[in-house]
Amino acid sequence: MAVFTQGVIFEGVDTSDPNCWTLDAYVKRGGYEALKRILQQGISQDDVIAEVKGSSLRGRGGAGFPTGLKWSFMPRNFPGDKYLVCNTDEGEPGTFKDRDILRFNPHSLIEGMIIAGYAMGVKRAYNYIHGEIFEDYVLFERALDEARAAGFLGENILGTSFTFDLFAHHGYGAYICGEETALLESLEGKKGQPRFKPPFPASFGLYGKPTTINNTESFASVPFIIRDGGQKFLEAGKPNNGGTKLFSVSGHVNRPGNYEIPLGTPFSVLLEMAGGMKNGKKLKAVIPGGSSAPVLPGDIMMDCTMDYDSISKAGSMLGSGAVIVMNEDICMVKALERLAYFYHEESCGQCTPCREGTGWLYRVIHRIEHGQGRPDDLDLLTSVGNNMAGRTICALADAAVFPVRSFTKHFRHEFEYHIEHKKCLVEHKWC
Repeated sequence: MAVFTQGVIFEGVDTSDPNCWTLDAYVKRGGYEALKRILQQGISQDDVIAEVKGSSLRGRGGAGFPTGLKWSFMPRNFPGDKYLVCNTDEGEPGTFKDRDILRFNPHSLIEGMIIAGYAMGVKRAYNYIHGEIFEDYVLFERALDEARAAGFLGENILGTSFTFDLFAHHGYGAYICGEETALLESLEGKKGQPRFKPPFPASFGLYGKPTTINNTESFASVPFIIRDGGQKFLEAGKPNNGGTKLFSVSGHVNRPGNYEIPLGTPFSVLLEMAGGMKNGKKLKAVIPGGSSAPVLPGDIMMDCTMDYDSISKAGSMLGSGAVIVMNEDICMVKALERLAYFYHEESCGQCTPCREGTGWLYRVIHRIEHGQGRPDDLDLLTSVGNNMAGRTICALADAAVFPVRSFTKHFRHEFEYHIEHKKCLVEHKWC
């Protein structure tokens, strides 16, 4: 299913080669040259962070926060332990990019985390890996063993005074652990539930120590930035949207898979790369950034470019880069019912508005879909959503509300038809 174009992370990677993930293959592609340059030339921590800032790399996990700025929050002179954590707990429906980094190019992630550790004065790091990709977890452990044996991890790396080690941690498939503080709780061996903020992880994170958390793709972009320069990375994208980005394209396309393209590429180009619409059907709607991103009608999406600013201006968000394409045969009520069920099941239950609200949303949408809708149900969905969003410890409640708001806004006529006629407007019986 995976299809890659040349870009920052997968530059020169032949995914058809079963050994493309190995240390030898990575070194032949220029791997660990960035780390060697930093250590052998004695590049300062400030200069490394400045290079990342200049690249305009933004967090690839969903929030899009500037990576270099986040690194600068770490108190480098803190006298005790500090930690670095990679969030590979990829559980957002439609998202499947990070697992392919582990599968085909894990050393790019390892090198990126080593460089981040150097820049922030961190000696110990963890990669929290989603529980449902165990084979990729095992392969990542093998890559760690290779790096450690070659002297890239451990004490006195490459004969210098720099010490850094990295360990993999296997999660159990809970979507909530993609939220960074719930991830930290799970990493500490506790129930994966979000923490109150403040304090934020930069000051009180893993084991109560300063901690920086970044997404897999964010770390994997760092070696290129240091090796070829932040300016070149920036120029690969567009202002405020530096570099290339992995997009997980799924749904009604001929070639679903991962595509690494420059930020700012028109959506129409990405759709063409994915083989266009399956069976020649008409594009109806697109979720551009994972299931929590508001859905956009097809005509609006066709005018967008794939970057944070364009998608935000259109009324959605780039998120994780999971592009879910839906054709004219899709019943939007049925699609929303499935999304609502997911968030209902994945709520950790800690906050009442989320625990009760996600179930309420699902039950109302479920009855609309099954011919039992009531005239005031759409207003009820709005009311319930308003009492959920912004009223919980983490953003899962908001993630559940965004699809409901956007589906009922852009495709309200389908919901009204369901309620009035007790059946689906769309002839194709997805219902």
